[in-house]
Amino acid sequence: MRLFLCAAALLCVAISATPSAAQDAPPEPPAVAIEQLRHAIGLWNVETDFIAPDGSVTRTLAGQYRFGWVVPDRIVSGMSTIPELNQASAILFFVRPSRNEIEMASVGADGHLWRMIGPDTSEARTTPNTVMADGSILMLRFTRYDVERDRFRSRMEMSTDGGETWRLGNRQRFVRAEEN
Repeated sequence: MRLFLCAAALLCVAISATPSAAQDAPPEPPAVAIEQLRHAIGLWNVETDFIAPDGSVTRTLAGQYRFGWVVPDRIVSGMSTIPELNQASAILFFVRPSRNEIEMASVGADGHLWRMIGPDTSEARTTPNTVMADGSILMLRFTRYDVERDRFRSRMEMSTDGGETWRLGNRQRFVRAEEN
């Protein structure tokens, strides 16, 4: 009998500690956030214009981005390459429905992690103020625009005054590539 009571008590504890399925399910992100992630999936040819402080293009380089699902409709991983610079970066996009955000994290060979966060209904992501190796403070803002089925553009802006003013750092043209 004692064994039965212990087992019954353990069962009651387990049942009361098990949340219902409704409590386990995270909130659904808005459709616009899911569509942003879905649109990115695949291989993209990318031209990047690097912009000088005076607004002129200093150079244009070709590269590729590849994105794929880690968790469908929630997490996307990617890789960016610019062969001429021998540069590669890892990228992660994910939605946080409980905070109404999409975050993009990117890290290159230098090991510096950039975290860019924005509302899950927007195409813009901004980094927090980041202390650079030389002690200066930099903030970045990435915005995707002119989005079509097989192409889009983006721009990266920089701020050294906490987001009071911004200057263009680069702009990119993404065109969906043929998968082999």
